Amino acid sequence: MKLWLIRHAPVLLPAGICYGASDVLADDDASLQAAREAAAQLPAGLPARVSGLKRAQQLAKHLAVLRPDLPAAIVDPRLNEMNFGCWEMQAWNTVPQAAFDAWLADFDHHCFGGVESTHRVLQRVGQALKGMQSDELWITHAGVVRAVQWIVEHGSAPVQQAADWPATVVEPGGLLTLKISAPD
Repeated sequence: MKLWLIRHAPVLLPAGICYGASDVLADDDASLQAAREAAAQLPAGLPARVSGLKRAQQLAKHLAVLRPDLPAAIVDPRLNEMNFGCWEMQAWNTVPQAAFDAWLADFDHHCFGGVESTHRVLQRVGQALKGMQSDELWITHAGVVRAVQWIVEHGSAPVQQAADWPATVVEPGGLLTLKISAPD
């Protein structure tokens, strides 16, 4: 199976702000442009799922107008970005080094910001992947794209250290296609 992953367009926040699970808007012109680029590449009738966050749904709405042949995207909160808890909407450079050190010391299980761990993100994204019955489109976030990349390459193995986590991810508004093994 194939999974098309579109990352939401750039958000309307100053650079350097942590906004994982925060429901912030994306630049609407950039969302439309990303939808136009994706519309030209997606196969007819491709089922879609979209994060529950507005910035991803903006892109999905534009895509629905451009490609009425695609079924309506199903909102799936498992595709939401990681929740950074108390660090949400804070400047990354104001997060104490001790918070980063604790996360890096146990990258898989530590809840950075007190809410969600990398392990939990991998679990929910893995559940979404297991639910795939055919090729799909996901309109989502950088953390989810990285989680999919991890699962495709490493299965359910834990992330031993932060340096192992996928370092590169599609740019905001970009599209990535991955081959996914059929669920067990």
